Amino acid sequence: MSDVQQITAAVGAEAQELGDGRTLSNRELLRALLRKPQFVLCSLLLLTFFTMAAVPKLFTSADPRFCELAKSRQGRGPGHPFGFDIQGCDYFANVIYGARPSVLVSICASFGVFILAGSLGLLAGYFPGFVDGLISRTADVLFSIPGIVVLIVILNSVQNRSIWIIVGVIFLIGWPGGMRLMRATVFSVRNREYVLAARSIGAPPLRILRKHVFPNAMAPLLAMTTLGIGGMVGLEAALTFLGVGLQPPSISWGSQFGVAASYRDTPHLFIWPALFISTMTISFMIIGDSIRDALDPKLLR
Repeated sequence: MSDVQQITAAVGAEAQELGDGRTLSNRELLRALLRKPQFVLCSLLLLTFFTMAAVPKLFTSADPRFCELAKSRQGRGPGHPFGFDIQGCDYFANVIYGARPSVLVSICASFGVFILAGSLGLLAGYFPGFVDGLISRTADVLFSIPGIVVLIVILNSVQNRSIWIIVGVIFLIGWPGGMRLMRATVFSVRNREYVLAARSIGAPPLRILRKHVFPNAMAPLLAMTTLGIGGMVGLEAALTFLGVGLQPPSISWGSQFGVAASYRDTPHLFIWPALFISTMTISFMIIGDSIRDALDPKLLR
């Protein structure tokens, strides 16, 4: 929670410095990002992970559920670069197929939170009074409850947990931080000249929000969302490791962590999923940093 608050405060402070409503065009933003080698490298890594999640057979022809107990916990060998797990299944195939849950949870949950937080933040910032009070007080209630505790309690009460159930629960409790940031940014945008001009000619509120307020207020929330995607990857792994995430026979990096914790004398069971999770998380965070820097209002002057 403290990390989210720090990001919110830092990005929100940058948003307050925009005084003329000028934003980067899509082409200018892409050009600024492509000038950053770390952004290009991390984008290629994430593209590899996305392809791995979508079409795992491009990376391995082995069946992750074909096991030979005689090879249990054996190290790397010909055709098996990551060795075997405790059931004698090819560990490389298991790690490849384990990418899908992490990618789906991180992307879908983050996109959903961005939409919900952005929409509620727009309404709360543009309509002070009852609407703002209702949305803000609801967010305060969710802020007062530790998020990880809520996730564990809710998911523990669900018998058949799927990827979409985990995404839905994260989606429902993960929006308050983004909503607060969006609300603060909308407050700084709603009384600018171009918004007042649109009001003066009789443009309806929804059109003003869609055409004028949202495009000029979304940058801080977008930067915060991209920075938080990496945390979603770790969250999915942590939930599965704690026993409230995906259930067998689902394959995920988190479930591989849970197994590896019981076999500390077999380091390869831990090293490979840890390497993949770390690489994916760091890549998302570097891309988030790059987008935040490109959208920094100070660079537009």
